[in-house]
Amino acid sequence: MERIKTDILVIGAGSGGLSVAAGAVQMGADVVLLEGQKMGGDCLNFGCVPSKALIASGRAAHGMETAAQYGVASVTPSVDYAAAKDHVHDVIAQIEPVDSQERFEGLGVRVIREFGRFIDDRTVEAGPYRITARRIVIATGSSPLVPPIPGLDAVPFQTNETIFDLRDRPDHLLIVGGGPIGMEMAQAHVRLGCKVTVIEGETALGKDDPEMAAIVLDNLRAEGVEIAEGALASEIRGSDGAIEIETKDGRTFKGSHLLMAVGRKSNTDRLDLDAAGIETTRTGIKVDDRLKTTNSRVYAIGDVAGGMQFTHVAGYHAGIVIRSAVLGLPAKAKTAHIPWATYTDPELAQVGLTEAQARKEHGDRLEIARFHFSHNDRAIAERKTAGLIKVMVVKGRPVGVSIAGHQAGELINLWSLVIANNMKMSQVSAMVSPYPTIGEVNKRAAGAYFSPRLFESDKVKAVVRFVQRWLP
Repeated sequence: MERIKTDILVIGAGSGGLSVAAGAVQMGADVVLLEGQKMGGDCLNFGCVPSKALIASGRAAHGMETAAQYGVASVTPSVDYAAAKDHVHDVIAQIEPVDSQERFEGLGVRVIREFGRFIDDRTVEAGPYRITARRIVIATGSSPLVPPIPGLDAVPFQTNETIFDLRDRPDHLLIVGGGPIGMEMAQAHVRLGCKVTVIEGETALGKDDPEMAAIVLDNLRAEGVEIAEGALASEIRGSDGAIEIETKDGRTFKGSHLLMAVGRKSNTDRLDLDAAGIETTRTGIKVDDRLKTTNSRVYAIGDVAGGMQFTHVAGYHAGIVIRSAVLGLPAKAKTAHIPWATYTDPELAQVGLTEAQARKEHGDRLEIARFHFSHNDRAIAERKTAGLIKVMVVKGRPVGVSIAGHQAGELINLWSLVIANNMKMSQVSAMVSPYPTIGEVNKRAAGAYFSPRLFESDKVKAVVRFVQRWLP
């Protein structure tokens, strides 16, 4: 067995692990990177990248069907589902070199294509290698959660790890789970000519602001997606092409294919964490605000840390670990400025507190500024007027922003910047947006906050009358 000593050992070559490895090695640290499956992890191969590529295919088909609103004849698209999947894999292939073993070895990282497991508090065994490191970063990500629903083990089903390899278009896709993954795939597939039923045990898009989620769900239903809420699957039966799902309230749903999208679980099973004195929680590895585990030599980042499960969070965590483990600087992870987005049409985005959370935390101190997309000239020109932005404000500073509408995932960037830097609404109001852009929605939301103070204030009106009397 070959023994290796290194400064930094990274377990997992997904978004977070690759960022740590690249940053650390370029700063002069000796780095070993373990990956037992595909370089690039879930995001590149099974998640963000392929899902957005398939969404783009669906958007192209939908554009052909709805062209009449722009004065162009609508046509029924001829969808080649297999070709759409070719597009998905071509997109992955174009991005792959950035995450490849060859690139990282070129940077100076020693890449070992094996799974790793702890044998003590600072040593990991991986195939024929035994690696001892000053600091270890666990970045093993998460996998689809497959619940123990009676009958599911005897029925063929897809997850996000297999759906992008499916070449034959489903006649009727049943999706168990009404979260972001389920709703994105529902809309993409209905636009590609499938019948789609989403079966959700509680409320679809239940982690988002209900008012915002309703805007999205109404549009999905209008496009033909059947969304059954309060429908907890109790039994699944059937075979390939003929699947039935029975729910606890007695409803039965029939379809040709099944996609399980009920959530994700942290990848910890292979790691033998007990050997390193690393504790876990119900959702993942236990970490403090520095992302250190209960073993002070070991960090956990991204999905496996059991918090927000987003690629950009893993990247953010990587920056925290580089400052701490590589540079020896104090660094703590925060969540208030972390945005997330669901890439349906319209999109759904959030940063900071929702309205309900803000009311609970801040009570009467909370003010809410609202602006509808129907008053944005670019949204009118694009026929994308279904949308709303809500800004939760306390003492002149935003504490949360919810957006449902065209390009919500782009619009939320500004508010992450604002909250991260504790900026005021007056600073957002001072921004100038080019006209006409969807981005004006953000400035107009700030204007909606100040409007009552300027136009409904008797004091302001009195001051203006006084000034007007004395102006030459």
